[in-house]
Amino acid sequence: MTTSPPQVNGHRRRIPVITEWQTLLAAPAEEPVATTAPEAQPEPATPAVDLVAQAEADAIRTKAYADAEEQRARAEAEAEALRLKAEGEAKAAEMKAAEEARKLKLANDKAEARAVEEQKARDARIAESERKRAAAERGQQADERAHQEQQQTAAAAEADVAKASKTWRKYAIAFYAVCAIVALPVQIAAFWDRDAPWLVIAPLMLEGAALVVTKGAAAAVAANRPHWHYRTVAWVFAFIAAGINLKHGLDAFDPATAFGTAFASLAGPGVWDLHEHGRIRRRDGVLTRRERRAAKKAAKRAAEEKVAAELFEAERQAHLENAARDAANKLDADRKQMFPRVHAHALKLAADLGETAITPAIWKQAKLDVDGAMPGESDEILRMRNTAAAKVEAARLNKPVSTLSKTTNAQRVPHLPPGAGRGSKTGPRVRGTRRAGDSPAFVSAARKQAAIAAKNASTEEQK
Repeated sequence: MTTSPPQVNGHRRRIPVITEWQTLLAAPAEEPVATTAPEAQPEPATPAVDLVAQAEADAIRTKAYADAEEQRARAEAEAEALRLKAEGEAKAAEMKAAEEARKLKLANDKAEARAVEEQKARDARIAESERKRAAAERGQQADERAHQEQQQTAAAAEADVAKASKTWRKYAIAFYAVCAIVALPVQIAAFWDRDAPWLVIAPLMLEGAALVVTKGAAAAVAANRPHWHYRTVAWVFAFIAAGINLKHGLDAFDPATAFGTAFASLAGPGVWDLHEHGRIRRRDGVLTRRERRAAKKAAKRAAEEKVAAELFEAERQAHLENAARDAANKLDADRKQMFPRVHAHALKLAADLGETAITPAIWKQAKLDVDGAMPGESDEILRMRNTAAAKVEAARLNKPVSTLSKTTNAQRVPHLPPGAGRGSKTGPRVRGTRRAGDSPAFVSAARKQAAIAAKNASTEEQK
């Protein structure tokens, strides 16, 4: 079914509506497009009625109506088919859209679930990283606290040591002063003389000299200089003061006074010398008795381990030497069994060269002298190698081995004329033959070697 165009030649076309068959023959009225008034036309004359033409017109109208009905039915059928097709396509599209929407929803759900899992994994990784970072920070803080505590402990220990040293120094000085006060009266009484009162200064000078020398020893210790002579002089002055106290105390007073003042003369410098001795040992890093015992035990343990390691190394070296000696003896026995001639000649060479054993150089020379080949080679090995090469070549060329290894004449050499047969000694000489005396005879060694070669070749061909 076709659709008429809306305009024809610039005029709007009216779509006819079929109501009766008379309207099919009526001329369609066209709407004028121009505004000019049409010219007056004379009215046509009314034609005469023609029955044949009228019948034909009726037939044409009937046919046109039938065609129109047929076209209308066809158009309705096509429209219905298009509608059904469109509905089917619409349903198919709807079903496809629903399936696509379902798949898209599933894909979106999967993507969302995957995104949620990835986010959870990311959060877990971040949490793990944060946990590790926090643990690392806690560990670092703990290390810093431990280091600070260690520093504080060390500082406290140093402070305690310094305080103890300072207290010990004060007590030593105070004890020295007390001992000097106790010892001076007896010494002054020993030097007192009404005719010479100035001798009272002698005890003060003696105690003062001991104190000055002791201070000198302390200065030497602080300056890291030798100090033994200062301490020796201080002890000499102390023993002189003790002797004076002991002698005068026994003469003028009782033994208790004598021994007490003598002890005081020695105790003050002795206590101070102990203080200086401790400073010297701390300065020089001298170990304590416990540290010396621990160091001695460690040194003993290290010595025992060293002795054990040396013994193990000696045993290992002895084992290696024994293994090497056994291997050398086995090699010598194998050589003597497998190569008796070469071994005997090698022993001669070793004795001739002043060697106590067969060295690799001597064996190489002996092998070359006896077999004429280097170690690892011999006439048998060369023949075996040549035979194997011939077999490989025969296999490669797909030919029998006898064809490759067969020789025409084992005695033929380049200096002999080629011969096709043996001629008679008395008959005419045939070209290509040879007679006795044409060439010098082979030596006996060459004949034996040729016989051996021919025998080996025949043996290989039989194999």
